[in-house]
Amino acid sequence: MRIPVLATLRGSLTISLFTLNVILWFIPILAFTFAKLLVPLKGWHKIMGDILIACAENWISFNKVILALTQSIRWDIRGLEQLERRQWYLMISNHQSWVDILALQAVFNRRIPFLKFFIKHQLIWVPFLGIAWWALDMPFMKRYTREYLERHPEMRGRDLEATRKACEKFRDTPTTVINFVEGTRSTEDKRSHRESPYRHLMPPRAGGAAFALGAMGDILHALIDVTIVYGDGAPSLWDLCCGRVKRIVVDVRSEPIESWITDGDYMEDAEFRQRFQDWLSGRWQQKDELIGEIIGQSNSQS
Repeated sequence: MRIPVLATLRGSLTISLFTLNVILWFIPILAFTFAKLLVPLKGWHKIMGDILIACAENWISFNKVILALTQSIRWDIRGLEQLERRQWYLMISNHQSWVDILALQAVFNRRIPFLKFFIKHQLIWVPFLGIAWWALDMPFMKRYTREYLERHPEMRGRDLEATRKACEKFRDTPTTVINFVEGTRSTEDKRSHRESPYRHLMPPRAGGAAFALGAMGDILHALIDVTIVYGDGAPSLWDLCCGRVKRIVVDVRSEPIESWITDGDYMEDAEFRQRFQDWLSGRWQQKDELIGEIIGQSNSQS
């Protein structure tokens, strides 16, 4: 019984420290957000925006300290050499757990521009975090089911248009826009239900990435393709806090964006849409094989 009790105590301590850190940085973020809203001048908004990003980066740095003090994670990070702080990037990544976000923030904080996640609209109601995400200009997205769109065809394409508008806001300041292109966290049950052709991944949803590339293509420096693998399978946030995550592999591939990817019209051009979907599916097949290789290497070493 001793080990589960100690793990629970570690988990409770870690969660408490994360929560205190949220509250600590929520206060200045809220204050600078009000200051930003009070003065309707673009230059002022830029200054306040930079201060808000600095607060968020400090928040992430404190989270990294908490992880270092409470956990014994072995990080295996590959491919950061070509990345720059003052550039624009689109990042795509596989998605398994809320831990993915903590891992990506820990790896990329202050190495590249601040990460802007596409967030489900209903998460704006998460205490403290929802307002902080909104203040930091995270793009909130509404996802419509196929059944809903059949009843309300006038809403078709609204989520993709919202993607375009959100990305337009990032032109003035170097930004990394990240898209979990699977659209949801990948689990064995979900892969089975969606009849995924991949062993470790959900089929990618191309629309969000295509619209982000179309909206920002002329300023994007590169595409960052990230693959996250956990040593013992995808953990929950509680698993992480309890010390059950022993190894995290983050494989980073940075490459130029071909001109055809940013020049096409995903919504209106069926030929381009198919070509883009095939291109992304090919990347996802390579990612699936890479995950299998990393898992195989981990198993052979254990």
